[in-house]
Amino acid sequence: MTPTDIDNTSSHSNLYTAIIFDLGDVLFTWSLSSNPPLPEKLLRRILSSSHWFEYEKGNINEAEVYSLVARDFLVDPAALKNTLQVAQDSLQSNKKMLGVIQELKEAGLLIYAMSNISAPYLEILERKATPSQWALFDHVFTSASAHQRKPNLGFFKHVIERTGIDPSCTIFVDDKLENVLTARSFGMHGIIFDNESKVIKDLKNLCYDPVLRGKRFLTSHKKNLKTVTSNGIEFMDDYSQLVILLATGDDSLVDYVKSPGQFNVFPDGTLFTTEVYPNDLDTTAIGLTVTDHVDAGTKHKIMDEMLEYRDSDGIIQVYFDHSRPRIDPVVCINVLNLFCENGRGHELPETLDWVEQVLIHRAYISGTTYYIGADVFLFFLSRLLQNSAEVRRRLGSIFKERVIERFGVKGDSLSLSARMIAATVAGVIDEGALKNLLSMQCEDGSWDDSWFWRWGMSPIMAKNDGVTTALAIWAIERVQSLRKE
Repeated sequence: MTPTDIDNTSSHSNLYTAIIFDLGDVLFTWSLSSNPPLPEKLLRRILSSSHWFEYEKGNINEAEVYSLVARDFLVDPAALKNTLQVAQDSLQSNKKMLGVIQELKEAGLLIYAMSNISAPYLEILERKATPSQWALFDHVFTSASAHQRKPNLGFFKHVIERTGIDPSCTIFVDDKLENVLTARSFGMHGIIFDNESKVIKDLKNLCYDPVLRGKRFLTSHKKNLKTVTSNGIEFMDDYSQLVILLATGDDSLVDYVKSPGQFNVFPDGTLFTTEVYPNDLDTTAIGLTVTDHVDAGTKHKIMDEMLEYRDSDGIIQVYFDHSRPRIDPVVCINVLNLFCENGRGHELPETLDWVEQVLIHRAYISGTTYYIGADVFLFFLSRLLQNSAEVRRRLGSIFKERVIERFGVKGDSLSLSARMIAATVAGVIDEGALKNLLSMQCEDGSWDDSWFWRWGMSPIMAKNDGVTTALAIWAIERVQSLRKE
C-alpha cells in the first residue's frame, strides 16, 4: 500500500448527508403462527413471484393478484388471504432502529424510506408506527407510487431525481443484497441489514464525529478506565493510567498514585502474588515525562538510580531489582526519552545502539518481551524521535522505512492507532489504517479488544479500552492536524 504524503491530502469531513432505509425486515418485521393456513416457505415464494411484483408496482389490484397466485401456486385464495392477515397482524415496528433514526435525524441527516410495497399494505404498515415516528422520514418512496421495484435501476433513479440527493453522500440500508448492490452501483454506501447491532455501529461510525464520541466515552468512564487480563481479572494499574494521560493530556480522566520518586505498575505494588512487585523503569520513565508533581532535582536523582540498573552490555533493564535482570527495547526507548528530555541522552549510548539495531533488523516484528505487536515499538520510538533532534537525525530515515512497510498489515485498534501516530511523525498518513480504525469504533464510542502488554514470560496479557480509545483519538487528531498543514 502506498502512503499518502501530507501535501497531497485534504481535510477529513463527514461525507454523508442522507440515508435511505428499507421498511420490511428492517424497520418492520413479521412472523407466522406455528400453524398458518399456508406454510411460511410457500408464502415467501408467493411474495417473490412476478405476479406479486406487479401488484407491488400498482399494475394489478388485490383481487387480480389473488386470482393469478391461486392459479399458479395451486392454493385457495381464501387460505392465501387468511395467511397474509396473520402476517399483517404480527407486524411490529423495530423500536430500536426507529430510535437510531431519530438520533440521525436530530444530527441533521435527511431520512428516506424506499420500499417494495403495495398501496393497501402501506396503509396497514402506517398503523404499526406512531405519527411522530413516520414524521422522521423526509419522504417514503414506494414501488406502488413509482410503478417500479428495487433492485431495478429505474426506482433508484426516481428517488435520486425526486430528492436531489448526491448518491456519493448517501447511505442505503436494506436486508437484500441485490438491492444493496444496485445502490452501490450508483455510488451509494450500501449496508446489508443482516445484524442489527453491526448496522447500528456502522451507521454511527459513518455519520458521527469519531473523536467527539471517543472523548465522551473517556469522560463518562473517567477515573474508572480499568485494565482487563486475558484470564478475566479486572483492575486499575498506574501504567495504563499514565499512558492515557500521555495520549490525552487530561489529568481529570485518570487515577494513579502520584509517587514522589520511582513508579510502580500497580498502585499497591502487588497483583496475582503476595510478594511486592518491584518498581520498574518503564512506568517510572513515562510517569516522570507526563506528570508534573516531581521536581527537577528528584527527576535527576531517579535517573542517577536508573544508571545503576544497566546490564553488562550497558543496556537499561526493566526493574529496579537486580534479582530480575530483564531487558526490553520499548522500556529502553521510554527511559531514553526521559534522559533526552532532561539533556542526558548521551549517558546511555549502548542502550540507543541496541534500539537502533532492533529497528534496523526488525527485531520488534513479533512484539517485545513485555509489549504486544510491532506497531507499539514504532509508536514509542516515534515519541523519542519527536523529543530528540539527535535521535531523529540518526534514526529518522530508517524509521520512516520501517513505518511505511507496516502499511496494509492487519491489526487491532491499538496497533492501527500506534502505527498511524508513528506514521505522522515520519510525515506520512496511512489511509488504510485510518479507514479501518474508524470502522472499528464501538457503539458506545470506545475502541476495544486490543491487547497491549504482558507479564514477561507469562502467557497473561492485558488490555485497557481507555488506553486504546485514547490512542485512537490521538491518532485521528494527528492525521487531521497534518492534513491542515
